[in-house]
Amino acid sequence: MADGQALPAPPSRLKRRLRALLAWLHLWLGMSVGTLFALVSLAGSVLVFHTELLLATRPQLAGHAPVADGVVMGRLLEQWTPRGLAVLDLPREQLPVWQAYFADGHRAYFAPDDGRLLLERSHHDDWLMWLHHWHVELLGGATGKQVLGVAGWIAMFLLLGGLYLWWPKRGRLLEHLRWRSGPPARRWLSWHRSTGALTLPLLALATLTGLGMIYHAGFRAVIVGALGADPAPVAAAPATLPARIDWPRVLDRARAELPGGRIARIAPPAADAPAVGFRGQASGEWHPVGRSVVATSRDGRETLMRYDATKDAPGARLANAIYPLHVAAVGGLPMKLAMAFAGLLPAFFLVTGVLFWRRPRGRR
Repeated sequence: MADGQALPAPPSRLKRRLRALLAWLHLWLGMSVGTLFALVSLAGSVLVFHTELLLATRPQLAGHAPVADGVVMGRLLEQWTPRGLAVLDLPREQLPVWQAYFADGHRAYFAPDDGRLLLERSHHDDWLMWLHHWHVELLGGATGKQVLGVAGWIAMFLLLGGLYLWWPKRGRLLEHLRWRSGPPARRWLSWHRSTGALTLPLLALATLTGLGMIYHAGFRAVIVGALGADPAPVAAAPATLPARIDWPRVLDRARAELPGGRIARIAPPAADAPAVGFRGQASGEWHPVGRSVVATSRDGRETLMRYDATKDAPGARLANAIYPLHVAAVGGLPMKLAMAFAGLLPAFFLVTGVLFWRRPRGRR
């Protein structure tokens, strides 16, 4: 070895330096980006019960029979599409009214029997919509959504880095999982680390599915590339092109193509569109709106396309599961409670981490 040339640090020293660097990053990223992530996650805990809270606070939406009539559907589409209606959800048991999404972001709700307007709401005047706007894009549109995506990746780094910092030596697992009562420094550290280790799978699920929604195209490309997907379905050409759409017959035809499932959503067709397309939830499908598709002719006499998302290749089915897992649309009340609990955990980690950091330095 030439004079003056430093010897490489022993592996144990490198490991200590890496651990010290990781602990420093975990602390300061946790108290900065972690604060933002905790506030977003707290909103998510509330939004798990969005529909239930909406019905509880807006009684005019409850108590209806969840019946979707083709005549009413056609009237709503013809009346409100010129005003910006982009998508119309059919009444369902969980929300027994027509729910319309508009291009400017606001929503409107109509009675299922006659289509009368019951409610309009947006993030400017409705606290649940405001929380949703905060949760998905930090009130900042596309820029806010990208900032949230970066925060999500940092949150995954904090989870995995915390696991590395917690990882026990052989034979000390149970000791590392204990919640200690004191002294304060040991208490806050044990609560922080043990809870993180025990809830890591749930936190990783909530964080990764959230990232999967922000970076939907990229996640889907990776998953489909690995596990496959069927070719995109193409609607056939109709035999005739009637001038007007026979809405009752169109809706009946679409329903017949999803036996055991339900037709859930329609986008207003263009005036010269040869087909009328629906989103549907096939039997066994997790997505609350469904990823299945049915297209009929304008007179409802022909089925031009039928795509059952439950019959697709594993890659497409896994990609379609990202959203329902994140919003707890599958698994019933236990899953809703689990995801709501996951939304509370980042705030718990923030508080216990700060309390540990502010501990008296002379007592450990």
